[in-house]
Amino acid sequence: MKSFILFLGICILTTGLWSQQNTDQGKKITIVYGGSFTKDETLRPGASIFSKDQKQVQFEHQGADLWCDYALLYQKENRLEAIGNVRLKQGDSILMTSGYIEYDGNSKLAKAYKEVRLTNSSMTLTTDTLYFDREKQESYYRDYGKIVDSANVLTSRVGRYYMIPEKYQFQDSVLIENPEYTMESSRLDYYTTSKNAYMYGPSTITGETYQLYCERGYYDTQAEQGYGIKNTEIHYSNRIIEGDSVYFDKAREFASATNNIKVTDTINQGIIRAQYAEVHRAKDSLFATRRAVSVSLMEQDSVYMHGDTLMVTGPPDARSLRAFRNAKFYKTDMSGKCDSIHFEERTGLTELIRNPVLWNLENQMTGDSIHLLSDMETDKLDSLKVINNAFIISEDTVGQRGFNQAKGKDLFGKFIENELKLVDLVRNTEVIYYMYDDDGALIGINKTKCSKIRLTLEQSDIEDITFITEPDGDITPEKDFPPNSKKLEGFIWRGDERIRSPEDIFDTDDNNLVLPVIRGITEPIDLENPESESAGEDPLPKGSKTSEPAAKHKLPRA
Repeated sequence: MKSFILFLGICILTTGLWSQQNTDQGKKITIVYGGSFTKDETLRPGASIFSKDQKQVQFEHQGADLWCDYALLYQKENRLEAIGNVRLKQGDSILMTSGYIEYDGNSKLAKAYKEVRLTNSSMTLTTDTLYFDREKQESYYRDYGKIVDSANVLTSRVGRYYMIPEKYQFQDSVLIENPEYTMESSRLDYYTTSKNAYMYGPSTITGETYQLYCERGYYDTQAEQGYGIKNTEIHYSNRIIEGDSVYFDKAREFASATNNIKVTDTINQGIIRAQYAEVHRAKDSLFATRRAVSVSLMEQDSVYMHGDTLMVTGPPDARSLRAFRNAKFYKTDMSGKCDSIHFEERTGLTELIRNPVLWNLENQMTGDSIHLLSDMETDKLDSLKVINNAFIISEDTVGQRGFNQAKGKDLFGKFIENELKLVDLVRNTEVIYYMYDDDGALIGINKTKCSKIRLTLEQSDIEDITFITEPDGDITPEKDFPPNSKKLEGFIWRGDERIRSPEDIFDTDDNNLVLPVIRGITEPIDLENPESESAGEDPLPKGSKTSEPAAKHKLPRA
């Protein structure tokens, strides 16, 4: 019995040793064709030296074949040095050629030098030195490489290629060249099958009709379509578009932006701010909504215009700006509100449409519609029209007794140095005016009807009234003036609605907007392989750090 147990133990031990031997043998580099063989322990201790005769020397190792003109095989260390016209082929998909390769059979790591060329069915990689890790199915270079596929030519200082899922990870001085555009980046991932690029550092894409900058984003290099979600800026159709998230589509000639948007008109120097905006290049139009405001310059004074929706249409020299629903505007000496505002760049005409009210200094003006006309040469306000049911009101600032009022069918005003100086009221005009002497004592209240009235204003106060064509009225002491007659028919004081600052153009809903969350800032943007997104990874192995990449600057202002 003891003899049987001893025999069984010996068999098990022998079987284990034989199995280990077989396993080790499977890891060894195998000689397929040795050509001429020699040894030289003085010059190459431990090396078997092979050189080609009629054909190249050939080796095989775990699914890979290697051919070369001259080889040093260190069988004990299981490593190989291949020299001259080296080819390393893995299956039917990967072929690497070079002048020299060091190959470690234990780690399955190949290091190739001199005119290295790695090819598969979809791309070709060339570099001076390339590391090919067959265990991880990755290759990487540290000192510039060039990749050519069916769509693009890509170069970078540092790069890593994942054979599954056919993805490149580029770092430092990355350049993609395409017949339609170029892309520069400090860091991006690129898929050779889909031709999609994911940017994780300062990146600039320059096409024939656009330029895009971002520091995190996605780009389809075939369709020229993508988005940026960090410090994004697009120069597009004489506009600069900035926002938390900016989308671009060349084929549709379309760009859109979400959250904290700024669109700059580089020709007219106007700015649109909003929380959502669209630009349609073919139509030369801009649509903006959600706390949308236009900011433009008029004689060194900013003009703010707001509406639930803003539309800018037309070429640069003939642009139209429209604010729809709940429209308001503000400048230092003038503000107004109505249902919609239309402004024409070419004519300088601003129209306040439906239920408008306009404040100029202390004067309130209302009517069915109000037109403001600017002098296109001086860029100053020139004239004013209030059409139908014109009404002008100002508080009695001297004695604080009531309101000075004038009304008529239409009102025509003239601005001098951006201040309303002359007002003509025509057809069925009426006036109520508090008159004071030079000492500020009230003389009486003037109430007159006339066909036409001219008011001369100074700092919004009525300096002089001229009644033209059959005036009918008189000056009445205040004590004799009926209290219920101190307001003309149709009088509505809207002082509590007056817009006194840029912030007043926004209502409660505007100020309480809940902005959508921009996805991709903390979550992966690489949906093709989200688990391996490189936003925080180092594409180089330990000990192979390069110098800090030079960050690209934001696009220059036009």
